[in-house]
Amino acid sequence: MGKRIGLLTSGGDCAGLNAVIRAVVRRAHHGYDFDVVGIRKGTHGLLARPVEVEELKPEHDDTALLRLGGTVLGTTNKGDPFAFPMPDGSLKDRSEEIVEGFHALDLDALIGVGGDGSLKILSRLALQGGIPFVGIPKTIDNDVARTERAVGYTTAVATATEALDRLQPTAASHDRVMVLELMGRDAGHIAIAAGVAGGADVVLIPEITWTLPTVARHVKDLRVAGRNFALVVAAEAAQPAGVDSDVIQAAGGVGHWLAVELGRVTGAETRVTVLGHVQRGGVPNAEDRLLGSALGVHAVDLVAQGRTGRMVAWWNREVIDVPLEEVVAVPSVVDPHGPLVRTARGLGICLGDTL
Repeated sequence: MGKRIGLLTSGGDCAGLNAVIRAVVRRAHHGYDFDVVGIRKGTHGLLARPVEVEELKPEHDDTALLRLGGTVLGTTNKGDPFAFPMPDGSLKDRSEEIVEGFHALDLDALIGVGGDGSLKILSRLALQGGIPFVGIPKTIDNDVARTERAVGYTTAVATATEALDRLQPTAASHDRVMVLELMGRDAGHIAIAAGVAGGADVVLIPEITWTLPTVARHVKDLRVAGRNFALVVAAEAAQPAGVDSDVIQAAGGVGHWLAVELGRVTGAETRVTVLGHVQRGGVPNAEDRLLGSALGVHAVDLVAQGRTGRMVAWWNREVIDVPLEEVVAVPSVVDPHGPLVRTARGLGICLGDTL
């Protein structure tokens, strides 16, 4: 008798999630004759009564799904089930309700697609409820440990790089300093990659301590050398040394604060672009489609083999799987001495520090 697999997407959306859904459905049906039950709105679908689910059939997974951004199952990045916000303002542990929702579906295993935070929650729920669970990493921030890439990251980098391609000519036309703020709640992977690929002059990430005077000096040096514009990239979590976070927040974020302060210190005309959720949406690029497909297939294979409690990953040009406890222990941030940082420094990109 074939197995019944539950599938959900959790946390913020990104490009490539539907490629994962398609791969899971196709591998389950064509490879093992398994049924796949799609759980809507992440863990919120398991909280609802009745639970919010839909049977995912092969006829629903044509190639159009591969090209579609977002997630057809819906998702949520709010409401930690272990401290769920209630209407009266209190917090309630609703984790057991989710476990009950899973078991009510008579499922043999759960495949969850999530980022660093979502995988921690799903792993904890699986341990509590005895749920055979396989995780698939997705996040534009690329901060999931034990995988070189997560689904959604390369499309986000491509989008950020395109933004720099568009900002450069207008910066040069108007003699301006353009500040581009990118997502990166805890890690600067998008900023450093897009900054190198998009020819930025300054890249600021949370992993490297930076100061306004260092950045201003670099912008001034560019002008002395004959350049009439500059491109500055900042991850949203790139906090300047010696500046209180409340000041940054009051300014509307690091991008707005930096644009104002650079204008004040250097005398340059500045503009700021906060790319925001544009980095999440849109058509997934080929790399995210490939990665999502490969990880989705391997996740179903693990369920078929009874090898749960693991996350599928991409490592050294291969699909592997690793224990979940190793994944949720610590996030993956930019190595200040790693290849991308060395490349940036080698290209003369200012990282805002004194090196």
